Amino acid sequence: MRTDIFARLDREPEPPKIEAPRMSRHRIALFGGTLAFYVAIVWAVLITSWLVALDWKVMLFRPYQQWPELHAFLDYYVVLGQRGPTAVMVACWLGWRSWRQHTLRPLLVLGTSLLLLNVTVGAVKLGLGRLGPHYATQIGSAEMFAGGDIFPSGHTANAVVTWGILAYLATTPRARRYLSAVSATVSLGVGLTTVYIGTHWLSDVLLGWTAGLLILLALPWFEPLIARTETWIFAVRERWRERRGGARPATGAGPQPVLLPQPTAADGLAAETAPAAPPEPALPAGPAGTGVRARAHTGHTAQPGGMPVAPAGVRRPPPHAERGPRAGSPARPMSGG
Repeated sequence: MRTDIFARLDREPEPPKIEAPRMSRHRIALFGGTLAFYVAIVWAVLITSWLVALDWKVMLFRPYQQWPELHAFLDYYVVLGQRGPTAVMVACWLGWRSWRQHTLRPLLVLGTSLLLLNVTVGAVKLGLGRLGPHYATQIGSAEMFAGGDIFPSGHTANAVVTWGILAYLATTPRARRYLSAVSATVSLGVGLTTVYIGTHWLSDVLLGWTAGLLILLALPWFEPLIARTETWIFAVRERWRERRGGARPATGAGPQPVLLPQPTAADGLAAETAPAAPPEPALPAGPAGTGVRARAHTGHTAQPGGMPVAPAGVRRPPPHAERGPRAGSPARPMSGG
């Protein structure tokens, strides 16, 4: 019974179950309307409707010839929609946020959105195979299923997703509003720039905006997967640290105790075998004691009266009967009788 209790305690706790966030009715309605608009654009191009005729009118208008002074600036501005430079810039910013907040969620959200972008937009591009304005073969034709890869516009969809991630990850409503306006302005400008340069039809840009918005609206459904991935990465990191260096001692735990040298067995044996020092004789108080202490170090014992005792084998001469007082000492009075 006790073994079962300890086995339960040693068992690793199960990770908490992460449920998919509930989408609000407003977001669900917005996602459904955007998806319907996406399908409508594809259908309008497939049947060569008025939208294709508008594409040809804009293309024959040749905007890059109408305003040539903007061409030099827009050649650089369109880079804000290229996947490589924009992904690096946004990843650096989100990486700094991840380091400060000790979480991988910003980077994982960016990676998930770019993965969805490549899969969805890339699949539609290759499946429809539309040719661009510079490679069109017949005026008024939709140029579908001809081996192209421009429908929808990847530049536009990438601008919507990459810059929209900043608004999606904003922590305050005010920052979310500002970043949403910035991302909408950048993505709108990138899409119109591709039409100005002549690399995309207008319908390509419309579908690119719609595709990017669908990815941003669908991101909350991938939040549980992002959270599980973050937990798994941190668990792998901890196991790798334990396998490499083991548990590290905690720093700042307080003052360490000072260890004093303890007597060993050899020290105790030496203490037992060493002869005991003779005790120092008790010395009388007063001035006589000082002289006796000085004479005690010569190897002779002292008598209570202050007279030294001769060593063994030495014959002491008889004491004198009368001895005068010492120089400088007061004379002793004679006692009567």
